[in-house]
Amino acid sequence: MKILAADIGTGTQDIFLLDTRLDIENGFKLILPSPTMILRKRIQEASRQRKNILLQGVTMGGGPCSWAIEDHLKLGLKVFATPAAARTLNDDLTEVSELGIKIISQDDADKLDEKVEKLTLGDFNFPSIKQAFQAFGVSLNDLDLLAVAVFDHGNAPRGYSDRKFRFEYLDQQVKSSNRLSSFAFPADRVPSSMTRLQAVRESLRDVSTPLMVMDTAPAAVLGASLDPVAAQVNSKMIVNIGNFHTLAFRLGPSGIEGIFEHHTGMLTKESLERILRKFSSGALTNEEIFKGQGHGALMYSNQPLDMTSSGNRLIITGPRRSMLKDSNLNPYFAVPYGDMMIAGCFGLLAAAADHFPQFSEELNVALGGNRSSTTPWDLSR
Repeated sequence: MKILAADIGTGTQDIFLLDTRLDIENGFKLILPSPTMILRKRIQEASRQRKNILLQGVTMGGGPCSWAIEDHLKLGLKVFATPAAARTLNDDLTEVSELGIKIISQDDADKLDEKVEKLTLGDFNFPSIKQAFQAFGVSLNDLDLLAVAVFDHGNAPRGYSDRKFRFEYLDQQVKSSNRLSSFAFPADRVPSSMTRLQAVRESLRDVSTPLMVMDTAPAAVLGASLDPVAAQVNSKMIVNIGNFHTLAFRLGPSGIEGIFEHHTGMLTKESLERILRKFSSGALTNEEIFKGQGHGALMYSNQPLDMTSSGNRLIITGPRRSMLKDSNLNPYFAVPYGDMMIAGCFGLLAAAADHFPQFSEELNVALGGNRSSTTPWDLSR
């Protein structure tokens, strides 16, 4: 069985090819610039050349590319966008238009002057990834599953806080199924409000391989939980310190006991430690996180979690994990299967075992570390 897992972040896109004929540590992997960073660079080049730009394709992650678009407009240059691409900046197209972006149909986009720089948006460029693997003699034509993780705020109603909307969605998923895999969806079950997850599905509509999509932070936390030290602890807090968002789960024998999510850029080592202490004691409130410009906090258990106990651990993952280096909270830095950077990919695989029963047994064997006699060079025989 072969599964391609891709965790699309703000700084990097982390890609892992699971081939169950191999030990999981021998799986092939790529750590590449994220789509939003790639697009940002192309927009900045168009700005230097004083060229107008067209945004087409599907909705994708914003951040760096959105800021580059705003800078482009400030130079007095034009930005055209098809509706789906325009939603990268805001699901409300009225607000996108108010930025100075001209929203046009795809038919009108095709008629634009050839001097306009045409940029195709999307979180997952499958043809390019196939080409990259093919350059090293690895075919992706026989995949059993594609699994892709992106961060999705969701399409909040006009005038409603996207931070509140996002956190209400997290709460809903926990209550529907108290498992981290509840944040993953086979392609035909993606909620209509999750526009970025929907866009990944749309970008792969011509690909026959089955697809599962998932939220990035729960994928990373689920992947971190597969670390051998983390897996032995019944009650724990796992914190994913991402480039843009920090999301933490309290996990116990009954499942998810609490969540909080904040913007990483608004945290310091000291403020994060303070939040984690409150989170462990059960005293953290939604109001405190939201007033601090985070998404929110939810506690499903008021029982304190003693982080100093030998049976409970604070477990950290994510590209900004160095924020808690030398913390007096004594965190453990998870390294599932020897690689923190693709923890989200491992989480995607674990979620796939829940959502695709036909793959469960083989995936659980692979994730369980049962050794295979096959080595990479055997595959080419």
